[in-house]
Parts: sequence; C-alpha cells; structure tokens
Amino acid sequence: MNHLTKMKKITYIIIVFCVFVSNAQNQIPGEKQNESTLFQNAKIVTVTGEIIEKGHLGISQGIIDYIGTSAPEKQYINKINLNGKHIYPGFIALNSTLGLVEVDAVRASDDESEIGIFNPNIRSIIAYNAESKIVETMRMNGVLLAQVTPRGGVVSGSSSVVQLDAWNWEDAAIKTDEGIHVNWPSAYSRGSRWTPGPRTLSPSTTYLSNVERIKSVFHNAKNYLNDTNKEDLRLRSMQGLFNGSQTLYLHLNNKRQIQDASSFFKSLGIEKVVLVGAREAHLIPEFLKEHNILVVAAHPHRLPSSEDADVKEAFNLGKKLDEAGVVFGIDVRGQMERMNTRNLPFYAGSFVGHGLSYNTAVKSLTINAAMILGIDDKYGSLEVGKSATFFVSEGDALDMRTNIVHSAYIDGRELELVTHQTKLRDKYLEKVERNN
Repeated sequence: MNHLTKMKKITYIIIVFCVFVSNAQNQIPGEKQNESTLFQNAKIVTVTGEIIEKGHLGISQGIIDYIGTSAPEKQYINKINLNGKHIYPGFIALNSTLGLVEVDAVRASDDESEIGIFNPNIRSIIAYNAESKIVETMRMNGVLLAQVTPRGGVVSGSSSVVQLDAWNWEDAAIKTDEGIHVNWPSAYSRGSRWTPGPRTLSPSTTYLSNVERIKSVFHNAKNYLNDTNKEDLRLRSMQGLFNGSQTLYLHLNNKRQIQDASSFFKSLGIEKVVLVGAREAHLIPEFLKEHNILVVAAHPHRLPSSEDADVKEAFNLGKKLDEAGVVFGIDVRGQMERMNTRNLPFYAGSFVGHGLSYNTAVKSLTINAAMILGIDDKYGSLEVGKSATFFVSEGDALDMRTNIVHSAYIDGRELELVTHQTKLRDKYLEKVERNN
C-alpha cells in the first residue's frame, strides 16, 4: 500500500469516526422541576424508616416535601398513580472511574491516572466526561450518583461526587475534591506466574521501605501547615485531610495493611478514614469500631482472594461485615468496572442471597454510601427536606428480573431513560412485529 492510499484510508476513518460521534450524543439533561408532583400508591423504600406500602410521595422544586400513607392536604399540580411500583433513593456508585475512560483500548479516551507516584494535587473532576455513553446506561438500573475516583501511583489524587445527568463536569459536580486516595503497599508478594512451582505468598521485602516513603510524604504534609515560607502545590492539596474537610481513602485488602495504615494515619490526627476493598476487614471489627472507620467493601462478583479461600468468600463478605457491626458501602472496582457499574444493585442482591439482610443491602447503596461521601444531609434516603433524587422500579431493585426502571429523577428533574441499547431493542422488536 503506497503513502497516498494510506492517507486516504486514514482520512476515511477519521470522517467515519466524526460522523459517528456527531450522531452519538447523549440525551439532553432533564429540565428543572417547576411543577409539584405527587406519586401515589407506591411501595416507598425510605431506607432510614419503615417501608411504606401504598404510600404517597410529594416533590416540589426538586425537594421531597411529603411522605405518608394517606393523601396529603396540599394540592399537587401533577399526580401519578404508580399502581404498586417501588420507589428507591438513587443508588450511589463508590470508587468508580465513570466518565474518566470511554474505551479501554483507545488511549486518548483514558484519563483515569497521571504519570508519577505521589499526585495528591490531581483532580479527577476536571477529567470527568458528562457525555460518556457509559454514564447514561447507569440510570437504567437506578444508579444516579457516583464518586469519580482517580487511579494509579501511591497517592492517586482527589475524588469528587457527581450526579449522572449533566451538560458538563461543572453541572455534574455535587461535592468536589471530597477525598484523597492512597494505595497502601502490599505486605505480601506472590511469585511470578512464569516462575516454576507454586505461587506461594511470602512477606514482601520492600513493604517496610515503601511504607516509610508514604509516612515521609504525610509527615511533610502535616508540617506544611506550620511552614509559611514554602509553597508546594502537592502538600497544600493535602491540608483538607488534617482540618477534617476531606476524607482519606485507603485502598488495601489484608489485615496487616488495614492495621498498619489506619494506625499511622490516625496518629497523624486524620479523623476521616475509609477503607476501600478491605477483603479482610471483617476479621478485625473491634479495631475498625474503635477507630471509627467505614468500609467500601469489595463487590461479590469476583474470584476468591486466594487458592485456599472459601469459594463463597466474596459473597459472604457483606454478611460478615454486618454481623461485625461495620458500616459499609460497595466498591465497584474490578474487571470492566465502568460497564459493570450498572450491576451495582445486583452486587447488593448477591449479598442478600448469601445472608445479608435486605435493609442493610439497600443501605449499602444509599445512606451508607452518602455518609461515606458526606452528602447524607441531602441524598441517600427518602425523607422530607432531602433532594428528590430517586427512581421508580417495577419491582425489587436488587433483583435483575424485576429491576425494570419505570422513571428516574435527580433533584426533581425527570430523566430520559434512553440508551443505545434501548434503541437497538426497540428497533429489533419492531422488526419482529413486522415479520409477524
């Protein structure tokens, strides 16, 4: 193939790509709620209170202003009879990279990590793509809010909370730079898969030196508070950890990591500490409760953590944490995590299938997640005075057979529940009907 032919082929590909992009835009975000609406005859899962059968829920100006078993005295402009459908608070995806990567194989669409080891000044929110085609698929299963989290390095940067129906990242942002993410080194290492013989676990020879590097960085950050003669963007970006305005998210798994990392950061006076992953958190519940540590637990749709682990280890984690009295949300990280984040309610459902109470499972997606993110004053439950961010399901939202979302609202704005997949579904249903 000569040079001219190659250039023509490249030009053709670019034109096709541009045409595809121009015709693949997301739907327009919902309009601000101007008229009051009353939802009648619904099963209302309030989360923080009792489940209300055949209840009424009223919203005005994006706020819930009535919940009850009988019709309110206030007259609402719009009334919707849900005929027994279920109302849930919007589910919240924790530790997600939604909007940061569109296609894994296309480097130009991957903005989840930065070059370098210590990057506390990196802000994930400015890389968030509200036009992501993946984001719109979340709403079809009731996932309406997300924590957008950077990846990579030892200190990855800051995460922010977004709502999933926006024009751009500024519109999407609910709470910016709410936490700093640290990947604590592993205390154990496993032989290479190419090394002959079994891949047995052994103590890591670099663990202590890697920990000392982290300690040095955070000691410097704390001392920076009292140093007025030096300007360091990285150290300044970490000050919220020490004054209580930011949360420290520790990404780790085993018991030694949890104890070493939590003890160190607590000794520095960092009060808001959340464990992410934490597959062995249930082994030290007294330690977690003593230090007031919350957990974003690894989701159950994964392999066991080791060869000799219980085959149901991942599915039993939710029940074990609950029995230990640990407050937890659910981590969505894993293979194809952005696409699979839409399965968040089914992660909770899998925990229920292995002994976790239904109410606790719903809390892990709603009020617990909101508490972890510090937005529980407005989101995470259905209460008078909170944001009208919820969805209506045909049935149980934790069951993939009945989680058929009828409608969804963010701050009272009704969302357009249309995706590329729903368009294909409707297209081929039409084809079947024509053939019949």
